[in-house]
Amino acid sequence: MAKLNSFIKIEGTLDGLTFYKGKEGYLVRTKGGVSAQRIKNDPAFIRTRENGTEFGHCATSGKLLRQAILPLLTDAKDSSVTPRLTQVMSRVKNADLTSIRGQRQVSAGLSTATGQEALSGFDFNAQAPLSSVLLSDYSLNTATGEVVISDFIPLQNLGLPEGATHVSLSCGFLNLDFSTALKDLQLSAVFNTAINSVLTPVTLTPLGVPTGTGTSIYLLKIAFFQEVNGVQYPLRNGAYNALQILDVL
Repeated sequence: MAKLNSFIKIEGTLDGLTFYKGKEGYLVRTKGGVSAQRIKNDPAFIRTRENGTEFGHCATSGKLLRQAILPLLTDAKDSSVTPRLTQVMSRVKNADLTSIRGQRQVSAGLSTATGQEALSGFDFNAQAPLSSVLLSDYSLNTATGEVVISDFIPLQNLGLPEGATHVSLSCGFLNLDFSTALKDLQLSAVFNTAINSVLTPVTLTPLGVPTGTGTSIYLLKIAFFQEVNGVQYPLRNGAYNALQILDVL
């Protein structure tokens, strides 16, 4: 590498030279790296190709899940949800102990307890994890997807963002086949209540049991609102909303 000794300071690539700013000032070096063609065909890069194939599969699997739960996800996610979910799908894929390296599948990983555990508990909004939003026990019926919070007192059992006056709770029961992309999402009615000190038992029941032979995924969402003149408005466009995968079977 060499230092760029000029009053013109640039960054980027030009005529095979890469200009960049380092600790020692502006530097320049020749453009390097391995060509895409070599990575694609050279036997020395077989591990790289295997890793790339599996990474792409994990990214696609994460996208399938996000698209399957869009009615819940739209206002309950953060900017890092895509890479975070891809990372989790990679751990799920690692639980596939039958496929050869480079062809391990998320669907096979989810057939194991290890793979299911890796996905269970995932928070789609890392800024509002369910454990910090819902300060109450709940029960989940995995046969019906029903979620019950029997001792719910909003003012006591919620990690409240400033300005919130009302809260909505809902749940989802999803069957998703990661091999075929077939999906069926059943949602509960939305339970909305004022944030006060009144004991308000909550029962959320999906409209039905989803059909399919894929993976069963159970979700719980909590969304906050501010009431102004009788109208409830989403608080900070959902920045404080929580959405978590409760269980995976």
